[in-house]
Amino acid sequence: MRNSLVILICLATNTLLADDVAKIEALEKRVQQLEKRLAILEASTAPLLKKVIAEQRVNQQRLKARERMRKDSKIYTKQQRQEIETLYQVANRKWRTDEGKKSLEKLVKSFDKANRTGCALLYLGQMSQGLQRENYLQQAIADFSDCYYGDGVQVGPYARFYLAYHYREKGMEKQAADLFREITTKYPDAIDHKGKFLSELINR
Repeated sequence: MRNSLVILICLATNTLLADDVAKIEALEKRVQQLEKRLAILEASTAPLLKKVIAEQRVNQQRLKARERMRKDSKIYTKQQRQEIETLYQVANRKWRTDEGKKSLEKLVKSFDKANRTGCALLYLGQMSQGLQRENYLQQAIADFSDCYYGDGVQVGPYARFYLAYHYREKGMEKQAADLFREITTKYPDAIDHKGKFLSELINR
C-alpha cells in the first residue's frame, strides 16, 4: 500500500513537471515571437523616427537664424537694414560678378555688426581664391560665427567647412582635421543650404 502511494505521488509529480515544462516552452516561444515582431516594427519605424528627429534639429537651426536676425533691429535703423539687404541681394542676383563682389565688400565695410555681414564674408570667401579666400573665411569664423542665413545655415561652421576643404586641397591635413573636428564637436546640428548636416557630409 505504501509503495503504491509513493508511485502515485511520483507519477503525479512527473505529470506536474511535464505540464510546467510545456507551459514554459510555450511561453518562451511566445516571447520569441513577440521579440521578432518588435524587431520588425522597430526596423520599419526607425527611418521615420530618424527623419522626424532630423527635421526637428533643422527647424531649431532656422529658429536660431530668425532670432539672430532680429538682433539687427536693436543695432540698425529700418533704413540701414534695408540698405544692408539691398547690398546683399545684389550679390545674390549677380553671383561671382565684380558688381556683386563690390556690393558685398561695401556691406562688410559699412556694417560690421550686421548678421548679413557674416553671410557676405562667407560669400566673398567662396568667390575668392588662395590667401584671399583664407582671409575672408577666417574673418567670418573669428568675428561672425554666430550669424545665420535665412535657411538656418550658420556662418561659423559653414565657413569652417569651406576652409577645411581649402586646407585639404593645399595638403594642410592637420589644419583641415582640426576644423572638421570643431564642426562635429561644437556644431553637430549645423546644416548646409539643402538642410543636410555638415557633420555627415565630411569626407574623412
